[in-house]
Amino acid sequence: MIVSALLTSVGINTALCVLFFTLYSILRKQPSNYKVYIPRLLAEGTSKRRSIFILERLIPSTSWVAKAWRLSEEELLAVSGLDGVVFMRTITFSLKIFTFAGIIGMLVLLPVNCWGHQLKDIDVADFVNNSLDVFTISNVNSGSRWLWVHFSAVYVVTGFICMLLFYEYKYISSRRISYFYSSKPQPHHFTILVRSIPTSSSSSISDSVESFFNELYPSTYLSHVVVRRTSKIRSLLHEAKTLYKRVTQLRSDPTQKKYKHGGLFGLFGQKNNIIEQYERKLEDIEENLRLEQTEASLAGEETRAAFVLFKSRLSAATAFHLQQSVNPTHWITELAPEPRDVYWPFFSESFMRRWISKLVVVVASTLFTMLFLIPVIVVQGLTNLSQLEVLFPFLTSILTIKFVSQIVTGYLPSLILQLFLKLVPPAMEFLSSIQGYISHSDIEISASNKVLWFTIWNVFFATVFSGSFLSTVNIFLEPKNIPGKLAVAVPAQASFFITYVVTQGWTSVSSELFLVFPFIMSLITKPFSRSDDEFEVPSIPYHRDLPRVLFFGLLGITYFFLAPLILPFLLAYFCLAYIIYRNQFINVYAPKYETAGKFWPIVHNSMIFSLVLMHIIAVGIFALKKLSLASTLILPLPVLTLLFNEYCRKRFLPIFVAYSAESLIKKDKEDQNDPRIIEFYHNLVTAYKDPALVPIQFSSNIDSRHSPLISQG
Repeated sequence: MIVSALLTSVGINTALCVLFFTLYSILRKQPSNYKVYIPRLLAEGTSKRRSIFILERLIPSTSWVAKAWRLSEEELLAVSGLDGVVFMRTITFSLKIFTFAGIIGMLVLLPVNCWGHQLKDIDVADFVNNSLDVFTISNVNSGSRWLWVHFSAVYVVTGFICMLLFYEYKYISSRRISYFYSSKPQPHHFTILVRSIPTSSSSSISDSVESFFNELYPSTYLSHVVVRRTSKIRSLLHEAKTLYKRVTQLRSDPTQKKYKHGGLFGLFGQKNNIIEQYERKLEDIEENLRLEQTEASLAGEETRAAFVLFKSRLSAATAFHLQQSVNPTHWITELAPEPRDVYWPFFSESFMRRWISKLVVVVASTLFTMLFLIPVIVVQGLTNLSQLEVLFPFLTSILTIKFVSQIVTGYLPSLILQLFLKLVPPAMEFLSSIQGYISHSDIEISASNKVLWFTIWNVFFATVFSGSFLSTVNIFLEPKNIPGKLAVAVPAQASFFITYVVTQGWTSVSSELFLVFPFIMSLITKPFSRSDDEFEVPSIPYHRDLPRVLFFGLLGITYFFLAPLILPFLLAYFCLAYIIYRNQFINVYAPKYETAGKFWPIVHNSMIFSLVLMHIIAVGIFALKKLSLASTLILPLPVLTLLFNEYCRKRFLPIFVAYSAESLIKKDKEDQNDPRIIEFYHNLVTAYKDPALVPIQFSSNIDSRHSPLISQG
């Protein structure tokens, strides 16, 4: 790829970013778009619709940028929880890394690469037609002493990143402990989930749980809630709420058609009241709901799982850590999630079912990964004009046009890959949801890991090795050849990944601000909804956004000494992300759950992997460049990095798995002097009741236009 093709891609994406920023700054001011751009503030009542028209609504402004910039970490913690703080610190962590690496890369490494002439000398007079390869380490002469500059840069940046990783892990660990100390008594701190409860013909699951835990923990056991099969109830409940919403719209909107003709083809006969028909149908659904809820309360509808409640945090933690039975496949315990975090639709009851579901998910993920290589191969073909002309001879005349060829090689490949990648997060979230996890947070953490490693394999390795699954696998079956193969293949794809950062990074984060899909959906549904309709405040999809941020971090760490030209574009991406996501946390997203920072180990592991990958590539590069001493001296780096990672794993990771006995006892002692603890115990018994089993009230008063047809009590 030549410089002009890169500039074309930069120009297109810069224009798109400016367009998204401009449209957002105008559309966010329109009252009809408040549910899209400020749903959080609307739900909290801190922002209200203004019906008076003012000219300022049509003028773009940047006031939201200043507001996002001024947001302190304590304010962010208050609005988005510790998970939001961890996400934003991931971005600021990346900014620190690539600011430091960018100074070294642009002021030191880039000039060294340009001064070389292994490939060709840089043509200053015809700068836009230079190949991007002259800006990479490939252009440095083999055996040149200037390669020691790259060697030193690898050591210096590795040390800097490890230092930052240690500081961040330590800081977030301390915030997690402080968050725990400052919190009020939480139900999930006193609760464990028990699966694979042994069945007995003489007693119900509920009786078995009570007798088992009363015997093992007589002084600390409080109560339990058996999980029941309620999938059919949830389906009926969804149908009832949808029908109620339709009835409400018909009643409130005078333009809606409320009568229809009976008889032949609807042309003759008496008019029928549609509202009355819907109300009768709603009443039937409600009756079915009551019957299903009654049946679900019977012993036959119990699953082999239950939430077990204790009188202290230490007792719950003790029960979680101890093996409850001589048979390790029975009475399996895990920490309970927050009540709002419980994922009720799917419950893997037994050890065997969970094991089988995990196996199915592994197979499905592998197949999905293999099939995704098809679009990767297509994208790789677009980056090679000669290959395109061979495959599609009729395009030869079109591809001779300079601007068209620049679009095809510099912009189109990354765009196509970006569109296909949109399918990955929802697919991985679905696969994680059938894996047996009990909480939304566990599903999202699992999906984040799947999306991250899927992206690394399919976007990085498959692209580097030309999209061939077999050739990619063969590389890793011969460990001795890995550094040499990576040394040849990775620098060759530098131009693609630079444009990938611009296309996938800049445009995606700008579209996150503009919220393209929610805005389009609001336009479609606007004629059928009212301004006072209930709406759900969205939560940030960590499984989509966190892997994207980490993958760009991997590209930056991997390419900083190979192709430092990528660093300014990465810095631009992280600067955009810093402002945009802070704005979204203020106005759009509300936390659906709180893990108290459990996403950080994913960030740490990703950075360690990126460093080790960079070291392996460096070993191969210096060997390929006939600087064997430098190649040998790099070998201690991955060893030292992995030892550092092992230290962090021993020192900090246990804090993210469970709280220490010291912390739990300290909080339990505080509760002894709290007069509200009795009321908390009373509420704890009902905290884990399945929402599908909450009684539904139905009002058949058709004369009342304001009383709800259904409500949850």
